[in-house]
Amino acid sequence: LVSSAAVAGEKTVILSVQNMYCSACPITVKSSLQAVPGVTKAVVSYADKTAVVTFDDAQTAVPALIAATTNAGYPSALKS
Repeated sequence: LVSSAAVAGEKTVILSVQNMYCSACPITVKSSLQAVPGVTKAVVSYADKTAVVTFDDAQTAVPALIAATTNAGYPSALKS
């Protein structure tokens, strides 16, 4: 058996974020993402309407990131 810590790792995803209408919106989105346990970095772009999130996949997953932004009033989805 392999322990979960051995297969866990840092992952980076790009979320497409809706409802960002002013330059202050990314601050709220970034704060909501950084509050998720396991998130090590969040870079939010107002111009691109995206959030690049780096996280420890042993502590969190994409649905938790999407829930964090959505609960803050900025629905998001994994960018394809």
